[in-house]
Amino acid sequence: MGNALGGELRRWRDARRISQLELATRAGTTQRHMSFVETGRSLPGRPLVLRLAESLDLSLRERNALLVAAGYAPAFSETNLDDPRMRPVRDALQQVLAGHMPYPALVAGPRGQIVAANDAIDVLTEGAAPELLTGDVNVWRLALHPDGMAGRVQNLDVWGRHVIEGLRARAARHPDPQLSELITELSGYVPDAPPPGDDYLGFAVPLRLSTPDGTLQLLTTLTSFATAVDVTLAELHLEAWLPVDAASADILTRRGCARKGHPPCTDR
Repeated sequence: MGNALGGELRRWRDARRISQLELATRAGTTQRHMSFVETGRSLPGRPLVLRLAESLDLSLRERNALLVAAGYAPAFSETNLDDPRMRPVRDALQQVLAGHMPYPALVAGPRGQIVAANDAIDVLTEGAAPELLTGDVNVWRLALHPDGMAGRVQNLDVWGRHVIEGLRARAARHPDPQLSELITELSGYVPDAPPPGDDYLGFAVPLRLSTPDGTLQLLTTLTSFATAVDVTLAELHLEAWLPVDAASADILTRRGCARKGHPPCTDR
């Protein structure tokens, strides 16, 4: 077990590009002890393994794996979102999604699978092929697939590459073979990006989306649960879209009030 731990620590140090001394300093131990751990001559206690995992900025899932490599039981639970104990979480997510109306928002898992969404998400799904909207719907595949949003994204080359580069950065930080496979698939849907130009706002890359009501310009925000101590919750993220201009806000507002269950629209 000690050798397994040592190999994992070396792998993560290489990935994070930090020295043995730097990791030891961050975790509150000595370089000599770190050397013994990595060569299997010493097995650290559970608290030190957790400090090492935190110092390496590992996800909760990765921290559990490091504990197992050291011969210890995982420290962080992984509770199904449907479990009764997660009801406060589900309720909180629904409140956030409802509060973001009339703008689209969703909650997705670590590989982009949608677990919850508000009604305004229909502006993103309209016209998409049925097979992209059944089963485990993936927000990134929906966005970039030719039979999904891609045909309506006016700046697919720039915006699509921006999405993919963000996923590549995530995969580099937290390696995941399934995510890497998805990135390869998505990369084939997006044309080469031209040099930066008018598709940039100076501070962000907007999504320029054609709709029957006009062109939407939207910014994407990502929110995660930084204080989560459950693997499931830690791997969720809230993806929300905000209008860049008054015209986009007006389109989304009018769509919202025209949607079933909302007050009727009135002329302004």
